[in-house]
Order: sequence, then C-alpha cells, then structure tokens
Amino acid sequence: MDTSSTGLRIGIDLGGTKIAGIVFDDADTVVAETRGPAPRDDYRATIAAVVDAIGALETQAGGTGTVGIGMPGSISPVTGRVQNSNSVWLNDKPFAEDVQAALGRPARFSNDANCFALSEATDGAAAGADSVFGVIMGTGCGGGVVVGGRIVEGPNRCGGEWGHTPLPWSTAEEHPGPRCWCGRLGCLETWLSGSGLERDFAQATGRALSGPEIAARAADDPACEAALERHVSRLARALAMITNIIDPAVIVFGGGLSQLPHLYARVPPAMAPYVFADKPKIDIRPPAHGDASGVRGAARLWTGEAPSR
Repeated sequence: MDTSSTGLRIGIDLGGTKIAGIVFDDADTVVAETRGPAPRDDYRATIAAVVDAIGALETQAGGTGTVGIGMPGSISPVTGRVQNSNSVWLNDKPFAEDVQAALGRPARFSNDANCFALSEATDGAAAGADSVFGVIMGTGCGGGVVVGGRIVEGPNRCGGEWGHTPLPWSTAEEHPGPRCWCGRLGCLETWLSGSGLERDFAQATGRALSGPEIAARAADDPACEAALERHVSRLARALAMITNIIDPAVIVFGGGLSQLPHLYARVPPAMAPYVFADKPKIDIRPPAHGDASGVRGAARLWTGEAPSR
C-alpha cells in the first residue's frame, strides 16, 4: 500500500504507561492527535493498542499515512526482535514484524529517546544545530544522538544508550551502585532518572518524596538540597563523558526532570572540570515540545535516512 502520496505522517510514542499519537499533513501541520493508556505485561494487547491508535488517527485525519513508532528499546538488526526494552514484555518479541502484519503495510521503528532527539533537532529547542544529544530523564534514563538531522543508531542499534553505562568518576560511596533492571550494577539510569533521584533521597533520609517534591522543598530542607546536589554532580559527570566522546553542539533535556529549572543553571558549571577542553562550551536547553517531542519525532522517521524497521 502506497501511503506516502497522501502527505500524512503518523507518529506513535509507545511508553510503559501511555500510547500517544500524532498526524502531520504535508504542510507540517498537526491534523490529529490521540493519547491513552498502554497495556502492561501483555504483548498481544500492546500490538492491538498500537494498531487501534493508528486507526483512530487515520479516521481523524481522513486518510492513511506513513507510520513511525517510537518505542522503549530497539529492534535487533540480527534477530529482528526487540532488545533492551524496560517494558520487558516486549523483549525478544517480533514487535516490528507483528505490527506491520497487523497494519498490512510497512512502518519504521526507533528508540523513544532517538525520536525525542530527532524532534528537538528538527523544529525544537536545538533546531539548526549540527549535533544534538537528547536526554530523557523520567521513570528511566535514555539518550538519542542526531547529527546532520539524522539519528545515529549504529550497527547494534544502541547509539545513545547512555542510561546503561556506569556512572563515571564514581566515588567510593557510589561504587558499585544500585542494581539496574538490566541486571548490571551502577547504570546511569539508577542514578539519573526520576526514580533514581527518589531512591537516593529515600536511602539517605528514610523519607519518601517525589522528584518535584524534593526540588520544591530544597530551599528549606537541607536533605532535599543535598539530594539535588548529588543528582547534579552525577548528571554533570555523565554528560561530561558524553561531551568528551561526541561533543554535541546542543544537549536537550526531556522527561519529567527536564522541568526542574535548577538543572540548567547548575549542571553546565559542574560539567566543566570533567570536559576535556580548555574553555568548555556547554549548551543545555529545555525541550520546545515537552512530552510531545517523542511522538513528533516518531512521525518524522520517514524523513531522511531510514532508521530501524
């Protein structure tokens, strides 16, 4: 089925708890949107929910279009099955094959953080930048790299997966770090995600607060301020490592923690001592499209070089 002639581009953002969808027309105008809960621990129900969301969008838009899907994890280039998804019921399943069979036409797939980075690099906070590192800090911690307007996935399709690298320049107290869902110890996801910030605070104080609550109380609560400072230090070291490897022109924060204003003021100077440059240039920006960036980027997977199928 030739869907490219309609000019419609459909994007789906499959998360652990929600499915969002969007449709762009040929003038790059949003003509349809949807959002609903995502099934958990049920692979077949997830396939059905994605296909239903696409159908609802096409009904709203009045036509069919190309389909791009942002997802947790990625499609293995060796097996064609899902790898490295924190929605673990997708792992080792032929998700791309099954979705395309249910749709009856091709679709494109990429990691949700890649889609976020692509959106912000195309018409978002980093529009016009040659190289962009997009960071998602929410329940988990993901990253995506866009160079020259194209996602860099690499031969293993794990480009940008900084959340499953260890915390650099770790202290004795930080080593070896918490156990990650992936089975390793001390992954950045366990430190930098919203849940990581909350875990660290609870471990230090015996109290349970959400990330936004910790930030809101920091001015009057030394324990909250100390938790934020530990998080800033860890985030700065992690981003300095990325800067020393790919040196992105712009870093864009996404996810729930991107709404914390102190990160934009404190992280760049905390990065500077670890960046291998005499006068580090560090440009960190909040997202232009908020939590809509992932779905907008998914719709753009048919623009430029083809990512994973």
